[in-house]
Amino acid sequence: MTLWRRARQTGSTMWRATKIACGILSAAQASAIAGLVVIDELRKMRSVPSLDGYPTVDPEPAQVAGTTIESYMDGESLYADMLTAIDNARHQVYFETFIWKSDGIGQRFKDACIAAAHRGVEVFLIYDAFANLVVDPRFFHFPPHDNLHVLRYSLFHTGRDHRKILVVDGEVGFVGGYNISEKYTTTQWRDTHVRLQGPSVWELENAFVDFWNTHRRRHLPAIADTGARAWDARVSASLNDPRRMLFPVRGLYIDALERARHTAFITSAYFIPDRVIQQALLDAAARNVTIKVLVPEKSNHVIADWVSRAYMTDLVRAGVEVWLYHDVMIHAKTAVVDRRWVTVGTANIDRLSMTGNYEVNLQIHDRDMAAHMEEIFFADLTNATRVDPEVWEQRSLVRRGLERLLKPLGFLI
Repeated sequence: MTLWRRARQTGSTMWRATKIACGILSAAQASAIAGLVVIDELRKMRSVPSLDGYPTVDPEPAQVAGTTIESYMDGESLYADMLTAIDNARHQVYFETFIWKSDGIGQRFKDACIAAAHRGVEVFLIYDAFANLVVDPRFFHFPPHDNLHVLRYSLFHTGRDHRKILVVDGEVGFVGGYNISEKYTTTQWRDTHVRLQGPSVWELENAFVDFWNTHRRRHLPAIADTGARAWDARVSASLNDPRRMLFPVRGLYIDALERARHTAFITSAYFIPDRVIQQALLDAAARNVTIKVLVPEKSNHVIADWVSRAYMTDLVRAGVEVWLYHDVMIHAKTAVVDRRWVTVGTANIDRLSMTGNYEVNLQIHDRDMAAHMEEIFFADLTNATRVDPEVWEQRSLVRRGLERLLKPLGFLI
């Protein structure tokens, strides 16, 4: 047998072995996922929802760059103010959301947008088709009207549209983690949104206009790009754009962590940091920066929870405080660094948000706003428990094994 034939046989054998190993790994992962999903569904069926809700902080509007910024911690008051803004619209409504359910709240938003169009307001709507596959498609049938324009964003484009933006008349804007559904008005859901009134609303308006003009169909009108009405770096929007391979939200987190000198407080619904963000956290901890990361104890995606836990060991060992939020799904995406820098938006610290989806996060340089967001963070900690490093190291071999098995799936979440 020639050397060439032996090399080919060896290569073929190695390839078959690799395929078998990958098949076994995939089967093990699929079995683990199926088992965890079944267990999670049984847990949900047996659990009794807490009626106590969660701790809240009264809003304290901050004045930044001539703009009033106010935070929301509950869906009921947020939706009321969003609907009021639409009802009072005189010129334009720009409304973009990831999930838009066909329940009572969803119908109220639909009716408000249709009514605005009938009043002569130009209404532009964007929703993500993939995120709403389980919604009755008849809900997204809008009556034809010259002032009502609907963009159904398709997954066939690059990335999902995970953004949540409302801008009315260029005067008031909303952004944050809340989607549109009655589910998010209950005491079982904790999220963060902000409202802007003033010149910095342009940051959200520009984000919507750029997305609309890039992805609109031929039958949809373009929106004029009027340029910034003001330019003040104290409030700015960072826009992840996978089509152009631009991910500035990821960059702003890395930059803030690298600049941190004293504290960094992060809340993320799904926490699966990539290698660079993980290292930025470890480096900050090595500089004696106090880092606290707040995540759900049990989120609405059990696989994300297990994958997330696989990334915690190095952080816990380095002195990063990981806190688990009890009973209620915390869906907020916020951070406060050194009580001077804040980000609020739609991006989680996971692979999809950081390098896969269309996202929008505001970054705000203001001590009053940072102090208020820090107050919210510490109120949330009263409903959370810190992961004890000693207890964490003593978790069972089964848990460790599942974490390692599922960790490679982090890029999918």
